[in-house]
Amino acid sequence: MSFRKVVRQSKFRHVFGQPVKTEQCYDDIRVSRVTWDSTFCAVNPSFVAIIVEASGGGAFLVLPLHKTGRIDKSYPTVCGHTGPVLDIDWCPHNDHVIASGSEDCTVMVRGWQWWWGALRGLLLCLLVPSLSPQVWQIPENGLSQPLTEPVVVLEGHSKRVGIISWHPTARNVLLSAGCDNVVLIWNVGTAEELYRLDGLHPDLIYSVSWSRDGARFCTACKDKGVRVIDPRRGAVVAEKERAHEGARPMRAIFLADGKIFTTGFSRMSERQLALWDTENLEEPMGLQELDSSNGALLPFYDPDTNVVYVCGKGDSSIRYFEITEEPPYIHFLNTFTSKEPQRGMGWMPKRGLDVSKCEIARFYKLHERKCEPIIMTVPRK
Repeated sequence: MSFRKVVRQSKFRHVFGQPVKTEQCYDDIRVSRVTWDSTFCAVNPSFVAIIVEASGGGAFLVLPLHKTGRIDKSYPTVCGHTGPVLDIDWCPHNDHVIASGSEDCTVMVRGWQWWWGALRGLLLCLLVPSLSPQVWQIPENGLSQPLTEPVVVLEGHSKRVGIISWHPTARNVLLSAGCDNVVLIWNVGTAEELYRLDGLHPDLIYSVSWSRDGARFCTACKDKGVRVIDPRRGAVVAEKERAHEGARPMRAIFLADGKIFTTGFSRMSERQLALWDTENLEEPMGLQELDSSNGALLPFYDPDTNVVYVCGKGDSSIRYFEITEEPPYIHFLNTFTSKEPQRGMGWMPKRGLDVSKCEIARFYKLHERKCEPIIMTVPRK
């Protein structure tokens, strides 16, 4: 008779987090104090961008990854917004192009390369001081002076723009969502509005996530609903009315196989995770309760390993879970714990990792006055 303990087999059961040395952090950064459940940080293989405190408007810092240590207070920022910046996102097809949304109702896109210079000249006649997302392009070696003029301003929202998300597969396609409960999809190259999705959300939109092929996106709304939307049809193709019963902010992300992972709160204000099948949203495939903290949970998904990392705002830990095809579908792996609470979190795309050292994820944790990279590694013999 065998008394061998049965343990679920997983390649990622022993994944561990390791913060970098102090000299490899970005110090003396005044991270934004705006009350908005954004990550406040965006990272790609060339730059790290951080939303910072700014007087007389909104600004964010763009640093080359190698520029670690103390950041001088006079270091130039991207500062074209007239209100606090709420969200930023790097273009997945060009590491020098970043979009930003702000309380001034604008979305801006910025950049610096020659072909963008020609486009910028063509679009100058369209630039207005407010009511739109903005797109910026960053010089090859970072900023040497403040960047105040965007490549293009995308005008269409009537209230502050809190969510920015580039299309994962189509170049120059950008989604923005504002507090006017409207989702707009833009062609950044021509500065034209491709789709206006109005009337689909009765309340504030908390999060937006594209499917892996970019054919659909899912949203989490203040009315506690999760919606799957086909932008070409301009219609909701699937909807769950009360995904989480709690009144606090929730978030939803698409997984690689088309399922949806959500974070939210129960009626008793306990933080929850849930997995949903878009073919049947009546009941969750899996539901787990975490704790009773009040910080919003920010999920980050790695489609290559099928691991979801969950970071709570104000927490000092990162929990990670493996998503599988077998019940209970959501399998807890481990927790990375540190001493300082996080104000925001950046997530490095897989192409920016050192896979030769078994690195499978890298976070950029925002403290009150610094940014600390955290490396997640799979131990191998």
